Amino acid sequence: MRIPAMVCGVIFLAAPILVASAQDYPNRPIRIVTPTGAGGSADILARVIGHKLTERLGQPVVVESRPGAGQMIGADHVAKSAADGYTIMLATVTYTTSAAFQPKLPFDPVNDLTGITMIADGPFLLVVHPSLPVKTVKELIALARAKPGQLDYGSSGTGGIIHFVTEALAASAKINIVHVPYKSFAQAVIDTVGGHVQIIISSVPSVWPQVKANRVRVLAVTTAKRSALIPEVPTMAEAGVPGYDERQWWGMFVPAKTPKHLVAKLNDEVQKILVAEEVKSRLVAEGADPVLGMAPEAFSAAVKTEIAKWSKIAKELNLKAK
Repeated sequence: MRIPAMVCGVIFLAAPILVASAQDYPNRPIRIVTPTGAGGSADILARVIGHKLTERLGQPVVVESRPGAGQMIGADHVAKSAADGYTIMLATVTYTTSAAFQPKLPFDPVNDLTGITMIADGPFLLVVHPSLPVKTVKELIALARAKPGQLDYGSSGTGGIIHFVTEALAASAKINIVHVPYKSFAQAVIDTVGGHVQIIISSVPSVWPQVKANRVRVLAVTTAKRSALIPEVPTMAEAGVPGYDERQWWGMFVPAKTPKHLVAKLNDEVQKILVAEEVKSRLVAEGADPVLGMAPEAFSAAVKTEIAKWSKIAKELNLKAK
């Protein structure tokens, strides 16, 4: 079958245009959407990485906060944005718990977004109010067993990562503690410091100033290995809860149909940013370590696995949206 000469000419002319469009990216500003509130760890890291991307790509990178519904409002917005590499999401591990916990979402959290890379991870801290007569995890477990249903723990809301990891701890330790959800995690920390709730699992930056001021007592980190920032604090497994290993992480996503060459370019740029000393030091200040060399496919697979894991835990522990 012969192709008309005019069609051949169109194909011939279009080919260099397609190549040029790939080579010219980006040629306008890029948005990094954080599905969390302004001033939180995701917002801070988005601004750090956005500044470096601006330097590397020669285009402004603007950070936009779209909080709500456990990160699902911002995620829905990004999932439905043009898949052209100009809209990126920087989310935290709560993305996976919310996706597992909320049965009816306006987008598919596994298939409508694709990963660029995980950028950092780190431990949570288990802390208690100083009035609680415990100095170790084993002592906390013993007290909770002696007083079932009488100790409270705070969280940033039902279905969030703090809710899930604390319920997973309670199930592993076979204790009954009462969930007190707050509209903001800052208020949960304030009430823990004030003694209105006795227990909280928190990211490092959210609670570390209170630990240093002796307003709360840290008992353990939640990861399988100790934190380089606070190596004197034992892991939960070392402290008496074998097999317990939960972490905070931050990662970047784009709409699922974003061309693979653009995803690969963004991955490469972010990986180069993560090895910069000033970026590594900022991550350490957030209680995190850079995750180097994670390919987009590996990050997407990890997110899918975590959503399945939290869905299973929600079912096993009968955690339901209210």
